[in-house]
Amino acid sequence: MHLAEATIADVQLAYQSGELTARQLVEWYIKRIEAYNHQGPNLHAVITLNPHALVESDRLDAEYKRTGNFVGTLHGIPVLLKDNVETKDMPTTGGSLSMEGYMPQSDAPVARLLREAGAIIIAKANLHEFAIGGETGSSLGGQTLNPYDLTRTPGGSSGGTAVGLAANFAILGIGTDTVNSVRSPASANAIVGIRPTLGLGSRKGIVAACYTMDAVGAMARTVEDATKMLNVLGVYDPADAMTAWSVGNVEEDYTIHLKKDGVRGKRIGVLRSFFGKDPIHQEVNEITNKAIEQLKALGAVIVEMDTPDLDANILASEMSIQPFEHKKDLDDYLSNPAANMPIKSVEEWLASGKYYKPLENYLKQICTMSRDDAEYKDRMLRRGLLQERTIKLFADDELDAIVFPHQKRLVVPVGQSQADRNGILGALTGFPSIVVPGGFSKPDQNAPIGVPIGIEFLGKSWSEGKLIEIGYGFEQGTRHRIPPVSTPALPGEP
Repeated sequence: MHLAEATIADVQLAYQSGELTARQLVEWYIKRIEAYNHQGPNLHAVITLNPHALVESDRLDAEYKRTGNFVGTLHGIPVLLKDNVETKDMPTTGGSLSMEGYMPQSDAPVARLLREAGAIIIAKANLHEFAIGGETGSSLGGQTLNPYDLTRTPGGSSGGTAVGLAANFAILGIGTDTVNSVRSPASANAIVGIRPTLGLGSRKGIVAACYTMDAVGAMARTVEDATKMLNVLGVYDPADAMTAWSVGNVEEDYTIHLKKDGVRGKRIGVLRSFFGKDPIHQEVNEITNKAIEQLKALGAVIVEMDTPDLDANILASEMSIQPFEHKKDLDDYLSNPAANMPIKSVEEWLASGKYYKPLENYLKQICTMSRDDAEYKDRMLRRGLLQERTIKLFADDELDAIVFPHQKRLVVPVGQSQADRNGILGALTGFPSIVVPGGFSKPDQNAPIGVPIGIEFLGKSWSEGKLIEIGYGFEQGTRHRIPPVSTPALPGEP
């Protein structure tokens, strides 16, 4: 087995043959993190290594030796967890100096479900502080770099998770997505990101941002591995009422949708209004148009959609409701009396001075906004109308999915704010989407193989299975993922 680009299937076959143990696998991933996280390319993808990872590996190895059976579907699979997900054995900081050292009393349901399936949480990954932004910079974790172009950001806010997967620090990753935060870094790092239907996956024990838009997402280098992780997440949690919508709608096993001809016969609408129109958008448009031709070649029926007034930038500026919900939801999380967190409110966070300074204006802004504002109520009404309009687009053209570039332009250089992202439609509607590698920009001196460009497929509520068929069929038919050259195999690496 080769460590580079290893999959769940590769690793578990190696366990069964005796070629590999969980301890050996984790040791190699730790070596890679130590070699590339704070030296070499200095990716700053990981905030905290799990000090118990090798002990957990030994436990799983002993259990397999004793019984001859895996403890679960993710037995011995290393996972990177975004550091806004609570873990009982590692600090959960949100990337903020104000939360440095905070140890939760228990795992978030997401972390618990992964462990029960046999996964090993190898590390906590950097994020844009408290998941507020698209460039993955934080006061505790620093600025995460894109391994394909070290002068650029990795997207965000789940950029540490995405970079860690692209650089082969683990096999699976957990991100969270309020507006773009799983799909943006997936697009920018040539990996797969699934934002499921709102309600699939508990948000309990995760730093809150926006109750009506927050989602947990599965991230991996392949559609198959992301799908296997999704299987573990879709459990009803009474502590998160939104998950009640999932009861009766979550499939028992999404891997039945891993069909190599999954694209064939699917009706896929092209949302041209989500393409950029300026010279800076040209490379992304070229790659996306090539992907559409590849979908045709794989048997898709392509439908050109007539929606000139549906514009992602306008949706983000005029309909986003996160700023109105953010302070109350974050305050409720921080002030939980059972948690005893270092800060108890956004005001205390600001007063501490321990925050990523580019966030200051936003934090002050949300202190003046709430769900009681007339503008919030108006936006929620328009959000409902957008959901109706979007589902009607599916019905009128009998669509299985809608396709567009996740980002209209390449991820920006470090120090700039990421513009032109298209995740807002999935976030506002609550509909599921999957981002898969679509290709690369032209290579240059900073990007030896180019900058990754991801393609987003949006489906109707609870159509994850159909999206997996399309994403897997496209991935298998194109094989666009290439690992970065900035994190090569280490000496002696299998």
